[in-house]
Amino acid sequence: MKKLVGQIIKFGFVGFLCFFIDYGVMVFLTERFGVDYRLSCGISFTVSVIVNYLLSVTFVFETDKEKKKTGEFVIFVILSLIGLGINEACMWLAVEFAGIHYKLSKIGATAVVMVYNFISRKLFIEKKN
Repeated sequence: MKKLVGQIIKFGFVGFLCFFIDYGVMVFLTERFGVDYRLSCGISFTVSVIVNYLLSVTFVFETDKEKKKTGEFVIFVILSLIGLGINEACMWLAVEFAGIHYKLSKIGATAVVMVYNFISRKLFIEKKN
């Protein structure tokens, strides 16, 4: 249980950092360059996924050091694409149907995806003992 709590805390720190990368890139592209929030959200999510992968396999999850990293990264990307779909759906529902500003919607979408990410990565990325 202590190990799980430690992982959740580390995951939270990594997630917090990646949220700021995700959120910052999204706002920067939308506000500075006029990129539609849906496209900027997808771009920012992709950038944060790469950073998240590197930090997650280094600091959060115990991965198999003998396993090829290519396969592990492919699984991570597939899980992240599902997360991107959840993120985009949450953003679309919140902005288009609920009328919530995209900046606020991103916070809610991130919370939903964060739970999905931890569970899916724990199940599929972490080394099985």
